Amino acid sequence: MAFTPLHDRVLVERVESDDKTAGGLIIPESAKEKPAEGLIVAVGAGARDEDGERIALDVSVGDKVLFGKWSGTEVTVDGKELMIMKESDIMGIIA
Repeated sequence: MAFTPLHDRVLVERVESDDKTAGGLIIPESAKEKPAEGLIVAVGAGARDEDGERIALDVSVGDKVLFGKWSGTEVTVDGKELMIMKESDIMGIIA
């Protein structure tokens, strides 16, 4: 990959949701919302504190995460639709 996020930013690839509801109804493409789950593709080195020391990120490459509906900025890298966002936009890691 030809892109490395800076500071406390991460690069996320969206994970598509199921085509059916729990009750078995099929959801058409026109009714689907963009998923708020994704896989971490790349991470920055971390922000710096007041003393200039790096603050390590809590997420790492390969983590499946949940983020806000309006989080991040959509970018295209190597032909893939990805999102770049600050680590603080991520709500949690999905186990």
